[in-house]
Parts: sequence; structure tokens; C-alpha cells
Amino acid sequence: MKPARSVLRSLNCDGRRGLALLGACAVLLLPALTGEAGRALLRYERGALAAGQWWRLLTAHVVHLDIRHALLNSLGLAVLWALFARDYSPRQWVAVGLGAMAAIDAGLWLCDSTLLWYVGSSGALHGVMAAGALAHVRRGQRDGWVLAGLLAVKLAYEHWLGALPFSGLDTVVVSAHLYGAIGGAAVAAFLRPHKAPL
Repeated sequence: MKPARSVLRSLNCDGRRGLALLGACAVLLLPALTGEAGRALLRYERGALAAGQWWRLLTAHVVHLDIRHALLNSLGLAVLWALFARDYSPRQWVAVGLGAMAAIDAGLWLCDSTLLWYVGSSGALHGVMAAGALAHVRRGQRDGWVLAGLLAVKLAYEHWLGALPFSGLDTVVVSAHLYGAIGGAAVAAFLRPHKAPL
């Protein structure tokens, strides 16, 4: 195998997986081009949801504050992709993502009733991290415990002290990270990861 191809394969970016990553990043970046009007139409907004605008439960997770926010979440997706893409099948990853989003939506609605609006995919990315770490733990890989521990420390820090100082965003809804991690881990608990990384 050529060196460049082996590097791409190790980063889960070869062939169809690489195209899927580019497509997923495009889904996160394109809504940023719609500006404030698009953001207002797509974000989680408590009043609009109460009025029956249910699409916001899904679209809130792909629309961002601005292009910088979208780029940060796309970079986070690429890192998680490199770590975990081969741990579950594409269908299982869709289930993890939808489970994380559903947990965020339910958590924001039921537990954060004063939150009027929310945007971003960082909560769902925390669900991906939790599911990926769980797959590694189940296979007996030490890095799974390290990653799960880092995620737990980050969530605890955010719970008691707020957003990480280097997040660069003033309006981080840290509870969405917790809800997303719980949702992703809950779905992954019912999934069978690949026995070994492909």
C-alpha cells in the first residue's frame, strides 16, 4: 500500500469514507452562508417549537452562530472521524447521531426551560465521542478509557465552571454537551461495535 494511502486509511479518510466526511462537513458549513435569516429559521427556538415548527429539532444541530463556529465544529468532526469512523457501521453512526440530537432536544426542552434558542453540532459531537470511546473500551483498548476519562473531566469542568476558556465562543450551551454525550452513550450501549478497527 502506498504511504499516502495508508495514512489516509489510518485517518478513516480513504475512498468513500473520505467523501462522506467531506459531505458531512459541507452539511455543517453550508447553512452558515445563509446568514442571520437562515439561522433564525433553522435554530432550536423554544417558542417556534411550541408553535409546531418541529424541523428545528434536527436543523438546530447543523446551523451555527457564524462560519468560525461551523469551522470549529467541522474540525471537531474530522478529529472524531479519524479516531472512530470504523468502529461502527454507517447506519449505527446515524443512530448514534440521532440519539445524541434527540437527547439534546429533550434535555433542553425539559431541563433548560429558560433557554430560548440553541445552535451548533458540538453536543452531537460529544455523543459521537462517548460512543467511540465506549467502542474502544469494549474492545479492551486502553485509549478508550483515556478518551472516556477526558470526556468525563471536560463535562465535569463545564458543569461546575462553564465553557472551557479556549472555546472562543461567548454563548456555549454546555448542558447540550452533557445531553449529547448521554444520548450517544445510551445508543452505543445497544450497538455492537466492530470487533477490531477495520
